[in-house]
Amino acid sequence: MSVLTALVDVRPLRDAPFRRLWLGTTGSQLGSQMTATAVMLQLWDDTGSTAWTGAVGLAHVVPLVVVGLLAGSFADRHDRRRIVLGATVAQLVVSAALVAQAVAGGLPPLALLVLVALQTTAASAGGPASRTFAPALLGPGRLAAGFALMGMSFQLAVLLGPALAGLIAGVWGVAVCYLVDAVSFLGSLYAVWRLPALRAERTDTPTRGAWATGIRDAVDGLRYVGTHQLVRAAFVVDLAATVLAMPVSLFPALNDERFGGAPQTFGLFAAVLAGGGIVANVLSGTFTRRGRPGATMLVGAICWGVFLAAAGAVQSGWATLLFLALAGASDTVSVVSRGTLVQTVTPDAYRGRVAAAELAVGAGGPDLGNLRGGLVAGMTSPTVAMVSGGVACVAVVGALATRVRGLRRYRVPVDEPQPVAGSGVSTPSP
Repeated sequence: MSVLTALVDVRPLRDAPFRRLWLGTTGSQLGSQMTATAVMLQLWDDTGSTAWTGAVGLAHVVPLVVVGLLAGSFADRHDRRRIVLGATVAQLVVSAALVAQAVAGGLPPLALLVLVALQTTAASAGGPASRTFAPALLGPGRLAAGFALMGMSFQLAVLLGPALAGLIAGVWGVAVCYLVDAVSFLGSLYAVWRLPALRAERTDTPTRGAWATGIRDAVDGLRYVGTHQLVRAAFVVDLAATVLAMPVSLFPALNDERFGGAPQTFGLFAAVLAGGGIVANVLSGTFTRRGRPGATMLVGAICWGVFLAAAGAVQSGWATLLFLALAGASDTVSVVSRGTLVQTVTPDAYRGRVAAAELAVGAGGPDLGNLRGGLVAGMTSPTVAMVSGGVACVAVVGALATRVRGLRRYRVPVDEPQPVAGSGVSTPSP
């Protein structure tokens, strides 16, 4: 494999609809990360309480799980483009409300959290539908490359958003952070507005009543996840990597152990994890061009566990950071490959609901994993918590790789042009 083919595959950006969507999504994700940081800063300045800043997580997770599952059912019944347009407009309106309250002197903490929950509700309403865009626009041949590009924009936003928010808030105040977020949604709106109608390919008839149909469809979607062997296995890999091995809650203790608690080094733990992911995305041509998402997912998840266990076992702080960077790179390989696998084996009629289940697992798994790590570290030590989590992840994923041979054998075509669902538009040939 040449140097050029090892780099991130940017050919999906030749497709104008995907390119607009990627640029709009990149801007809105950066703005969303700035708002998340600004909310934390505002709550801390107003209350000085970690209980209030911790409650932000609750305001995010509850709507994401509750609304997201029903939104997936809705996305499989209606025009997905219209759903995302409506959700993006709602997010813009809430961002404008955040600007207004900051300019007016701020809201009480509970009211501010209500706005955060409303914005997450709007994002959750459009999230499952938006995750179906890449398969519709790119087809299976370029889907892995598209997911790698989307992952890169998210990780860059995670790295740059908080830093920019801190700088801007320090000079001009949190209101400007909220304003940047509101403006960033305009790019997403334009990109989605230019898409063709994207309706799910379904032939069944809805149950009488929207709520009854939504609940029935949500249950049907969860049943599909539970009964489809490859999709179920992909979800198990995700849960093994997050619930059993998520390390973020251990970072403060590891920083105390290995760097003497220096605040200058604490931020490096999360930074190297994300930085490793960015490097993996830059070099994603090494795995997205192979057409083996199942096997690649398994290798990435096993390496994630191995490198986390190594990060826990070493005593040098800098070696810990090195292994965390390698773990972050491995996680990106696994996440991109898992998304490719799930979206290619899932029929279009189920993609919204499966995407909703992915979002719910993605929201809850890391929180449970951080809880596990904290509890184990409290009973033993941070080292034991990190090493045991990594080893458990390797054991579960390794057993799955042995039992589900289809994961290792599954292939997708590479560089196969596909029509845009419901539009008559096809992607250009390379």
